[in-house]
Amino acid sequence: MIDLRRLRDDPGYRRGVERKRVRAGLVDEVLELDARRRAAVAQVDALRARQKAASKEIGKAPPQDRPARIEAAAALKEELAAQEKDLAALDARLRDLALQVPNPAHPAVPDGGEDDAAVVRTVGEPGAGAPALDHAAFADAMGFVDTEHAAEASGSRFAYLMREAALVELALVCHAMRVVVGHGFVPSVTPTLVRERTMEEAGFFPTDRAQVYEVDGGELFLVGTSEIALSALHRGETLPAERLPARYAGLSTCYRREAGTYGKDTRGIFRVHQFDKVEMFSFAEPGDSEAEHERILAIEEEIIGGLGIPYRVVDIAAGDLGAAAARKFDIEGWLPSEGRYRELTSCSNYLDFSARRLGTRVRSARGTELVHTLNGTACAISRTLVFLFEHYQEPDGGFAVPDVLRPYTGFARVEPRVPQ
Repeated sequence: MIDLRRLRDDPGYRRGVERKRVRAGLVDEVLELDARRRAAVAQVDALRARQKAASKEIGKAPPQDRPARIEAAAALKEELAAQEKDLAALDARLRDLALQVPNPAHPAVPDGGEDDAAVVRTVGEPGAGAPALDHAAFADAMGFVDTEHAAEASGSRFAYLMREAALVELALVCHAMRVVVGHGFVPSVTPTLVRERTMEEAGFFPTDRAQVYEVDGGELFLVGTSEIALSALHRGETLPAERLPARYAGLSTCYRREAGTYGKDTRGIFRVHQFDKVEMFSFAEPGDSEAEHERILAIEEEIIGGLGIPYRVVDIAAGDLGAAAARKFDIEGWLPSEGRYRELTSCSNYLDFSARRLGTRVRSARGTELVHTLNGTACAISRTLVFLFEHYQEPDGGFAVPDVLRPYTGFARVEPRVPQ
């Protein structure tokens, strides 16, 4: 949640909000309602003081004056109850509006939208030409992916991962988890169903609600990333400074509606409703969060670079940032069949945006303050397989397993499948 005091007092903070995708007039509506609420609080406090004083005066008054004093105190109490009810309604309206205001973009974030990300660096050579088959056709030829029967079972954008590809998926999970644990992240397998409150506190509701599946009559929601469940690990806690950074790695199956992507990436498993992912999550001291962001990015690069996928790092433009992120770096892998870079992982610094909702704080020599939260994708498994299917496709139609995964798969190559 945004800092209302900074929103009204700090022009730079407001500019950071308005650089992102924000409804016209929303900030002014929030500030106007905030002003009304603060005025109402002052009125209620003053009335409460009058009512308290009037109640005390009853016992001090002469007996003949007490009935009138009691009646006056009762009237004040009734008026106070009415104003407290109005204040509660203002509080609820302000909260609903404030939840729609995104975290301000970091001053270093480039302006613009989806096409305006700044390239930070490029690593590896894309190579010339495309493979004989794109990822979808190759997976089909090898019997790695079955979308036809998955569509019968579940509908479009679902897939069965089959044969050796299933073992390569498990190898990716093991490899990514081993790397992040080696960097001090505590491994965990997280819940995939969470409460609405958890979605909201993690920074996903209300803005991303259209992307989320709800079940059990709206009591529970399927997560699109284990970041959501990991954020609740220290909900409402005040951590000593020596506990930070607190780093966690979560493995979960993830679910996304992919609303708004009709007609995009419909072949293969590039964009599906269900996928597995290893996610990094950090609770950091405010002064350390930018360094922690760079650390998470470096781990992502270690994993992708180790898989031999050429990539570039991009600094996402303000208008393309999600509601919670103050800054986000994407790693885009080179997809030969398309002759372009496509998103493979991302990592974000939320600053204190989610911590304000979570009530997660740190106690240090400076006093008590909100922590900063950060997250990053260690490995989005299905999407990574897409890149491997193209980069490790061999001239004879076989598939070479990346060196770093061979200890987990137990094989180095998959022979071309003989047509049945």
